[in-house]
Amino acid sequence: MPLGVSRIRAICFDLDGTLSDTDDEWVRGLETVLKPFLLFFPARHLHRLARWLVMSSETPGNWIFALLDRLDLDRPIQWLNQRLRGKQRLIRHRFKLIPGIPVLLHALTHHYSLAIVSSRDEVTTQSFLEQHHLSHFFRVVVTAQTTRHTKPFPDPILWAAAAMEVDPHACLMVGDTPPDIHAAKAAGAQAVGVLCGFGTERELHRAGADLILPSPVHLINLLPPSQHLP
Repeated sequence: MPLGVSRIRAICFDLDGTLSDTDDEWVRGLETVLKPFLLFFPARHLHRLARWLVMSSETPGNWIFALLDRLDLDRPIQWLNQRLRGKQRLIRHRFKLIPGIPVLLHALTHHYSLAIVSSRDEVTTQSFLEQHHLSHFFRVVVTAQTTRHTKPFPDPILWAAAAMEVDPHACLMVGDTPPDIHAAKAAGAQAVGVLCGFGTERELHRAGADLILPSPVHLINLLPPSQHLP
């Protein structure tokens, strides 16, 4: 089903793999872990192996997190994860930005209400926005701690739509994984999949994405200025 541009009043962005170039960071970290065990493995093959493992783990990882969410076990795990890693360490973490994102957000913010809808915790989400001076672009920030259930459930998108005072039908969700797409569809919103993160084109198509783009930056060429922003 083609993207209905005229009905869009608000755009919700995922963070990891959509605004933040997280996949390369994970690949580098896994390379570091694998290297001592694969001393004579060529570097280029080690990189390919690490990338394949990260990409392959994303779908089952999302399934497991969704199951924990359904059982209301995700919040204790997030709390424990924060305590083990330490909030100060998270705040000092450097997040890499997808190229062109500030220009994209500057262009869109004049015509659409913008929101973050992320499965990250509140601390690292806010740290990312502050590090790259992006906070002022977003009317609403939804994290894993905002609603009872996170993606692939519709709750975060429904919450963002209510906070922006728009109908969920008028929202567009932009994300890199099937849970982003599933959440949008369950909420009655449209969905654009991007290939700069973890999800593959096939996975995003099967999840029901209305459109698939190489990166969010290409939205500039697809979304004409809306005349209906309150």
